[in-house]
Amino acid sequence: MNEPNAMDELRLRFTKTGRAVYISHLDLMRTMQRSFLRAGLRLKHSEGFNPHPQLVFALPLSVGMASECELLDFKLDEIACVSEIPYLLNRALPEGIRVTEVYRKTRKFKEIRWLDVDGVFEYDGQNACEKLPALMDFFARESLVIQKKSKSGISDFDISPALRSISFDSEGEKVFLKAVVSAQEPTMNPELLPAALTQLAPELTPDFASFTRRQVYDADMRIFR
Repeated sequence: MNEPNAMDELRLRFTKTGRAVYISHLDLMRTMQRSFLRAGLRLKHSEGFNPHPQLVFALPLSVGMASECELLDFKLDEIACVSEIPYLLNRALPEGIRVTEVYRKTRKFKEIRWLDVDGVFEYDGQNACEKLPALMDFFARESLVIQKKSKSGISDFDISPALRSISFDSEGEKVFLKAVVSAQEPTMNPELLPAALTQLAPELTPDFASFTRRQVYDADMRIFR
């Protein structure tokens, strides 16, 4: 790979797991800015009266959700070796956040369409296997209209069109799910899955739910880079 120059826009892929899942998006932005500084990598800043580092995240992650496929675009204000950037940043980043790859940006984030998500529903003191038939029937419905909070208030949202696929398995008190959900237009937060159960089938509501983003795809289900 040729070395980038100061005008190249780069894309960083990183994971956010463990205790780092409780870092908010705003704190994550600050963490990344400080880590670039500690790594000796000078970020390009915007112009104007209040310049700020040019960092753009693809899809802000909810607090408590893990991910293996986070994306961040940035520009450097100096020449650097692309292959060294992950090593330099990983020495400066906190536990739970790790850079896996850095490469030149070739596509726009607006091309992201689907998210591959793993989830766990925990049912304390219950046999999760007994929940599987009802869960499969529930999420197979043609329409699942729930109330969703947004910046403009509470509105109805049908999660079915935003749910490309979903499957379930169980072990002990846990149900494991794999789903492909809409990433944008509309945005389908996986946390709406247990929310739908709470609103429409409370007897199936888990005592605890957690999710991990595994992969991002474009409209043709090709891995987005």
